[in-house]
Amino acid sequence: MATNGSRDAPDVVALRKHLVFYPDYPKSGVNFCDILPILRNPIAFEGLITHLLSHVFGVTLPRLGDGAKIDAVVGLDARGFLLGPILALRLGAAFVPVRKQGKLPGTCEQAVYAKEYGEDIFEAQAGSVPAGANVLVVDDLIATGGSAKAAGQLVTKLGAKVVEYLFIVEIPFLKGAEKLDAPAYS
Repeated sequence: MATNGSRDAPDVVALRKHLVFYPDYPKSGVNFCDILPILRNPIAFEGLITHLLSHVFGVTLPRLGDGAKIDAVVGLDARGFLLGPILALRLGAAFVPVRKQGKLPGTCEQAVYAKEYGEDIFEAQAGSVPAGANVLVVDDLIATGGSAKAAGQLVTKLGAKVVEYLFIVEIPFLKGAEKLDAPAYS
């Protein structure tokens, strides 16, 4: 089940003003939500990072119990790479990229996920997350939940535990968060 930031909270209202929507992109019937204007505005970008960290420190970590910490932040290819390293640094955690098949060197674990016109494969380097680690999975948007679910499967294959999925935007009617093995926040 997803938890959404209060739509009326001043920081959320300020962030939403930076989102730009492109009707019929990348195909007819899709209303594409572009988060990149947030990243181009240093104040908005800092506001986004602060909002996500406030949630992690105020909700996620207390839910895990005293002394709990985040050991790794997994960012999904490609927009999770824009948020994940910053969150990881601020949390004192490792950043681990999850990439499409064939983009990472060495031995990799794989997870298959469904796309609109077939399947794709995500990979993470073997040993990139310590066994037993508490992991946040980060991406810009959750729609159907397929790619986030695949990232969660990779974390499990690596012997770690997803404690939460973080997103900037959620498309609730697609119910992607219901497919995930841990709470989701958008």
